[in-house]
Amino acid sequence: MAKGMTQTGLAIALGVSFQQVQKYEKGINRIGASRLWDICEVLDVAVVYFFEGLSRGGKENLQPALSSRAIKLAKAIDEIQNDDVKTHFLRLVRSYTKSA
Repeated sequence: MAKGMTQTGLAIALGVSFQQVQKYEKGINRIGASRLWDICEVLDVAVVYFFEGLSRGGKENLQPALSSRAIKLAKAIDEIQNDDVKTHFLRLVRSYTKSA
Protein backbone atom coordinates (compact mmCIF):
# COMPACT_ATOMS: atom_id res chain seq x y z
CA MET A 1 0.00 0.00 0.00
CA ALA A 2 2.76 2.43 0.88
CA LYS A 3 4.12 2.14 -2.66
CA GLY A 4 0.70 2.41 -4.30
CA MET A 5 0.52 -1.17 -5.51
CA THR A 6 -2.05 -3.84 -4.74
CA GLN A 7 -1.18 -7.41 -3.83
CA THR A 8 -2.64 -8.47 -7.17
CA GLY A 9 -0.42 -6.01 -9.02
CA LEU A 10 2.63 -7.23 -7.15
CA ALA A 11 1.71 -10.85 -7.84
CA ILE A 12 1.37 -10.18 -11.56
CA ALA A 13 4.69 -8.32 -11.68
CA LEU A 14 6.43 -11.19 -9.84
CA GLY A 15 4.71 -13.92 -11.85
CA VAL A 16 3.19 -15.56 -8.79
CA SER A 17 -0.36 -15.96 -7.52
CA PHE A 18 -2.18 -13.43 -5.38
CA GLN A 19 -2.35 -16.11 -2.68
CA GLN A 20 1.44 -16.47 -2.74
CA VAL A 21 1.86 -12.74 -2.11
CA GLN A 22 -0.58 -13.01 0.81
CA LYS A 23 1.48 -15.88 2.23
CA TYR A 24 4.62 -13.73 1.96
CA GLU A 25 2.89 -10.84 3.73
CA LYS A 26 1.50 -12.98 6.54
CA GLY A 27 4.82 -14.77 7.02
CA ILE A 28 3.37 -18.18 6.14
CA ASN A 29 5.98 -18.58 3.40
CA ARG A 30 9.48 -17.24 3.72
CA ILE A 31 10.90 -14.93 1.09
CA GLY A 32 14.27 -15.97 -0.28
CA ALA A 33 16.95 -13.43 -1.08
CA SER A 34 16.38 -13.57 -4.83
CA ARG A 35 12.60 -13.15 -4.43
CA LEU A 36 13.18 -10.23 -2.03
CA TRP A 37 15.41 -8.67 -4.68
CA ASP A 38 12.64 -9.11 -7.27
CA ILE A 39 10.11 -7.47 -4.95
CA CYS A 40 12.47 -4.55 -4.37
CA GLU A 41 12.86 -4.05 -8.11
CA VAL A 42 9.09 -4.11 -8.68
CA LEU A 43 8.44 -1.64 -5.84
CA ASP A 44 11.52 0.44 -6.73
CA VAL A 45 12.94 0.34 -3.21
CA ALA A 46 16.24 -0.71 -1.66
CA VAL A 47 16.32 -3.94 0.34
CA VAL A 48 16.77 -1.94 3.55
CA TYR A 49 13.25 -0.53 3.01
CA PHE A 50 11.86 -3.73 4.55
CA PHE A 51 14.15 -3.54 7.58
CA GLU A 52 13.88 0.13 8.55
CA GLY A 53 13.04 0.56 12.21
CA LEU A 54 14.23 -2.90 13.19
CA SER A 55 16.95 -3.36 15.74
CA ARG A 56 19.24 -6.24 16.57
CA GLY A 57 17.69 -6.49 20.02
CA GLY A 58 15.06 -9.07 19.14
CA LYS A 59 11.33 -9.10 18.53
CA GLU A 60 10.46 -7.07 21.62
CA ASN A 61 12.11 -4.01 20.02
CA LEU A 62 10.19 -4.18 16.74
CA GLN A 63 8.06 -1.20 15.86
CA PRO A 64 4.46 -1.89 14.84
CA ALA A 65 3.61 -1.45 11.18
CA LEU A 66 1.64 1.59 10.14
CA SER A 67 -2.07 1.08 9.66
CA SER A 68 -3.56 1.50 6.20
CA ARG A 69 -5.30 4.64 7.49
CA ALA A 70 -1.96 6.12 8.60
CA ILE A 71 -0.43 5.34 5.21
CA LYS A 72 -3.35 6.99 3.40
CA LEU A 73 -3.03 10.05 5.65
CA ALA A 74 0.71 10.29 5.00
CA LYS A 75 0.16 10.06 1.24
CA ALA A 76 -2.52 12.74 1.36
CA ILE A 77 -0.29 15.07 3.35
CA ASP A 78 2.59 14.46 0.96
CA GLU A 79 0.38 15.62 -1.94
CA ILE A 80 -0.03 19.07 -0.35
CA GLN A 81 2.23 21.41 -2.31
CA ASN A 82 2.61 24.18 0.27
CA ASP A 83 5.17 23.33 2.98
CA ASP A 84 3.63 25.82 5.43
CA VAL A 85 0.26 24.10 5.11
CA LYS A 86 1.94 20.72 5.73
CA THR A 87 3.61 22.10 8.86
CA HIS A 88 0.38 23.59 10.20
CA PHE A 89 -1.49 20.36 9.50
CA LEU A 90 1.16 18.36 11.37
CA ARG A 91 0.88 20.73 14.34
CA LEU A 92 -2.90 20.34 14.29
CA VAL A 93 -2.66 16.54 14.31
CA ARG A 94 -0.09 16.61 17.12
CA SER A 95 -2.35 18.86 19.19
CA TYR A 96 -5.14 16.30 18.91
CA THR A 97 -2.89 13.44 19.98
CA LYS A 98 -1.77 15.36 23.05
CA SER A 99 -5.33 16.14 24.09
CA ALA A 100 -6.61 12.56 23.63
